[in-house]
Amino acid sequence: MRTNLTNYATTQFRVLANDQIEQIFLAALEIIEGTGSRILENEAKELLKKAGAVLQGDIARIPSSLVKEMLGYVPERIALGNRNGQRTMVLESHRIYYGTGSDCPFIYDAQSGARRLFRKQDAEEAARLVDACENLDFHMSLGLVSDVPTYSYDRHQAAAMLRNTVKPLCLTAMSRAGLADIVEMYYLLRGARDAFEVNPGFIAYLEPTTPLLHSKAALEKLIFAAERRIPAIYTPCPMLGATAPATLAGALALAVAEFLVGLVIAQLKRQGAPLLMGGVISPVDMRSMVLTYGSPELHLLSGALTDIAHWLKIPVFSTAGCSDSKVFDQQAAAEAALSIMAAGLSGANLIHDVGFLESALIASPEMVVLSNEIIGMVKRFLAGVQVNEETLALDVIKEVGPGGNFLAHEHTAEHFRSEFFFPALMDRNRFEIWQKAGSRDMGARVRGRVADILSSHKVPPLPEKVEAGISKILAAADKKASADQTSLVA
Repeated sequence: MRTNLTNYATTQFRVLANDQIEQIFLAALEIIEGTGSRILENEAKELLKKAGAVLQGDIARIPSSLVKEMLGYVPERIALGNRNGQRTMVLESHRIYYGTGSDCPFIYDAQSGARRLFRKQDAEEAARLVDACENLDFHMSLGLVSDVPTYSYDRHQAAAMLRNTVKPLCLTAMSRAGLADIVEMYYLLRGARDAFEVNPGFIAYLEPTTPLLHSKAALEKLIFAAERRIPAIYTPCPMLGATAPATLAGALALAVAEFLVGLVIAQLKRQGAPLLMGGVISPVDMRSMVLTYGSPELHLLSGALTDIAHWLKIPVFSTAGCSDSKVFDQQAAAEAALSIMAAGLSGANLIHDVGFLESALIASPEMVVLSNEIIGMVKRFLAGVQVNEETLALDVIKEVGPGGNFLAHEHTAEHFRSEFFFPALMDRNRFEIWQKAGSRDMGARVRGRVADILSSHKVPPLPEKVEAGISKILAAADKKASADQTSLVA
């Protein structure tokens, strides 16, 4: 036997050393305690004040000791069930899961070739598309529905997703009331509130406002999520050079500080509230003043934030499969591939924004389908090289011998399916075969795959009782939205 054997079961990657993580964490504590944060929600202020924070108007300075105490209550793992109740995702350690992003105002319409507003039908089709993509693990809406009542759009968006995919969801809500309606849909699906709490089916996406501002709407949703044990992501979005320092370390410290303030408030509301560390941290391009979604810095910072989350033993939300390109083209593919590989290597748990173009303004179904293929390739790469007696195959090599071939050997038949990646879209045929099949480039193959899925993939309908309950929730939300809008006009 061999002793002191080092064995890498998977590929290895890291951005920050532990000493660097500690420096950033201590800097974040100094920001929280020394600079303070603006808190614009009364219950959050009361929770902080009662726990020992110093409040001067809206500015709260939270003692480092309180931050460290509350860190001890955050669960290290969050399990998510799909629509059928099967626990298909466990967010812990270095387990990785990929999914789409949410709330792009526009979609690139492959049929018309136009950039247009995202509609409810697009949300329904995006959910069915993701449901059929075997390498995508969860779904966000991809776009922001524009053809439903403005003040209840979030309920319609959630319902469109829930009706059209079985996979776990990550959802946005414009208010506490919207989040309450959405979780009621899930109580109908699970059968009871308790059943949802032990097996949640979605994660709520929430954001503070960088730098160091925690809005009334964001905190109301955060406190409600903590109370109901709805898993939540609290995601700062610092823009380097604009709303955050231009230095990568400074932006990381700011993002960590903003997240930790949300963590403290959530745990003060309910100890053990499930929370993910989030952060879309990227530079503003100083030539165009656009937040970059394809820059190497975004993915480097996402990897660094993931290192920090692993150090803190908190599940983490990351970014990949997105681009600054305005159309689905070579730039989009290159930026998607780099980001998907970097996020996977980092070991981030919930990796979102697959399918985004134009710096998160355009939803692209074609980008979703191509990224699904890239994710499959990356997952195979990340699986690494298994080294053992069976895979070393010394007996097989000896049996075949010099000048032989392994094609017909049973060892090949036993192992090639598990060892090799088989693409669905990447073309590996000889030129003549490719030419005979129509000489289709990647863009044509992807568009064909999108069309095939949308024409043939069916998702089982929700149970009639659940569907009726969701329709009732939507009708009530629309009625209230209409009344509220009328009163505002009056």
